[in-house]
Amino acid sequence: MAVGEVLRVKPEERVLLVTNPEPDVLAVSRALYDEAARAGARPLLLVQPRRTSLENAHDGVIHALRSEPEVILSISADKLGKDPFGLVKPYRFPGTKGSWTHIFNALLGAGKSRSFWTPSITAEMFARTVPVDYRAMGDTARRLKRILDRASRIRITSPAGTDVEIGLEGRKTFLDTGALWKKGAGGNLPAGEVFISPANYDARGIIVFDGSVSVADGGSAFLPRRPVRVHVEGGLVRRVEGGAGARRLERSLRLGEEAAHRMKGKKGWSRAKIERYATNARHLGEVGIGLNPKARITGNMLEDEKVLGTCHVAIGTNYDEDAQAFIHLDCLVRKPTILVRGSRGERPIMVEGKILP
Repeated sequence: MAVGEVLRVKPEERVLLVTNPEPDVLAVSRALYDEAARAGARPLLLVQPRRTSLENAHDGVIHALRSEPEVILSISADKLGKDPFGLVKPYRFPGTKGSWTHIFNALLGAGKSRSFWTPSITAEMFARTVPVDYRAMGDTARRLKRILDRASRIRITSPAGTDVEIGLEGRKTFLDTGALWKKGAGGNLPAGEVFISPANYDARGIIVFDGSVSVADGGSAFLPRRPVRVHVEGGLVRRVEGGAGARRLERSLRLGEEAAHRMKGKKGWSRAKIERYATNARHLGEVGIGLNPKARITGNMLEDEKVLGTCHVAIGTNYDEDAQAFIHLDCLVRKPTILVRGSRGERPIMVEGKILP
């Protein structure tokens, strides 16, 4: 399904797979390599050491991406890794608007490649969550997108105490529904979410993360024993409360700030740019709604953010690439109620985890 239905790989297409030596991601990568070869494509498998969101990808991986393969698969134990060349000189393509600090994002943004990525995938998760009804999931996602694209604000509440209002003015919703066969398409497997970048520095309230919480301290995500309460003002996280889990999230936010300050003195990094990246380590970068009926909360954010009946808010870099940071930490809210406000008034799209028809 991944190679034939999700990607629709064609004969003679170049398929670049990037993975790590860890057993599960390597096993999934080898299976995808074999299936791509059976489809008549020309697969290439690269194995680099495990990378976190704060580390650079291997130079060889970046140079392989620069060859502009038609299909790119990142099957990583953690992250693909930063692009040190793009951070200094962003990529631009003739005839295409925009610039990108990572060649991977540039190839998708310019419509030269298509891709899926599976950070921290396990073989069991892949087998369980990839075979789903993509048509039904896509229908729900497109309906939510039409509503969110017209919204100016969104309010999220939850039984655990979440009550936050977030601006969406001028933003467009992204779909992650497994429809990745067109040039420029990209998303996770497992698939199953709609997500949007909040308007910059326009959110206030309290978010209570009572599902899994992503971190940047060498781990991937964890399930907190006590819910983690995040106080937001001006679109930025101002205070984090909730025991050991809160301390771990706060430490990850500081790591994001420190990563920006370590760029001092490096080519292409002005003081203003460093301060923007440091500030945005605490910026709300995403609001997403899970849609995959086969997904369940396990402490692995790749799957957890797709769980039907949840939403997630990410802290750090956004997907519109106008509030960039070195981290992007997805954090889960269970059984949310979501109201959207626009020119047509206010309407609920989810009530205690149930998506409304």
